Amino acid sequence: MNSTENETAPGAGDGAGTHAPAKALWGAATGVGSMPGEDARETAKGVTGTFEDFPHLAELPARGPGADMIGRTAGLLVEVFARVEPSGWRIGDRPGRDTRRARSWLGEDLDALEEFSQGYEGPLKVQVVGPWTLAAALELRNGESALSDPGACRDLAGSLVEGLTAHLADVRRRVPGATPVLQLDEPSLTAVLRGQIRTASGYRTHRAVDRQVVEDALRQVMRANDGPAVVHSCAPDVPFALLRRAEAAAVSFDFSLLTERDEDTIGEAVEGGVRLFAGVVPGTDTRLSDPGGSVMGVRTLWRRLGLDPGTLAESVVITPACGLAGASPDYARAAMAHCVRAARSLADNPE
Repeated sequence: MNSTENETAPGAGDGAGTHAPAKALWGAATGVGSMPGEDARETAKGVTGTFEDFPHLAELPARGPGADMIGRTAGLLVEVFARVEPSGWRIGDRPGRDTRRARSWLGEDLDALEEFSQGYEGPLKVQVVGPWTLAAALELRNGESALSDPGACRDLAGSLVEGLTAHLADVRRRVPGATPVLQLDEPSLTAVLRGQIRTASGYRTHRAVDRQVVEDALRQVMRANDGPAVVHSCAPDVPFALLRRAEAAAVSFDFSLLTERDEDTIGEAVEGGVRLFAGVVPGTDTRLSDPGGSVMGVRTLWRRLGLDPGTLAESVVITPACGLAGASPDYARAAMAHCVRAARSLADNPE
């Protein structure tokens, strides 16, 4: 991790992380986002039935372009349209069939969620791609990544805020008892910060984006939600301190990728009120350990950081390591149930 991430985040104890919600707003376990299969109703039924106190709006990328994470978020953008090219998603002049398909599938997913969350009250997680992964993935008309153009990056962030505002209002209308929790998926964030995103030719990389610019855009997009916001990345070296400064209420990550150099910034984040969405359950088919074993590493981390074990249940939400789109349907169901049991184990036996 870049050495700047070991610095104490400014504002500790003086309002940093003020978007962090009270304990009651978090459930003990939830999903990351994507699920296998193409049946929106069956998926929504499984998600709401398993994550009873913290369901999420599921994504089904197996349906094809427009259901994938980039296409789904591109369909939310206001006055920015994208279409599928052989090289990926490219910004165009007008909405086409790819945009219409993305919006149609999102509507289908929202219909299913609404059906199976009647009477629900509590946190409801909604995922979209964050501004930097979106800028790294969307191509401009010349075929280069939007990341190559600072003006395009600003326009994308602004468009995303507008689209998100309308999307979250729709979620609140459909599930009036819910408190939307916005999750920004940012798997490319570290690569953007380090200048590791390749150009269209593949021979060069785009220049690293200034950390303050990255932080400001993340904060701008997270503030589209009146409630808490989470940033998710299942890549190594998640920039915990930067995300805390950007006012993320929580950080979602693959627990198996943590290293000792992450520990100081994680400890500072937790002490500053940031929650951890600990991805401890593998995202693809494997033999699952007992629930207590799945959270053993979390308990060990707490001891090494010198944190009060009694705070584990209020500071940690248990999730899969990443999305479950690559899993079999049977494993996905088992993994969700395992997350719930592991969270219960952590609460019952924090030490």
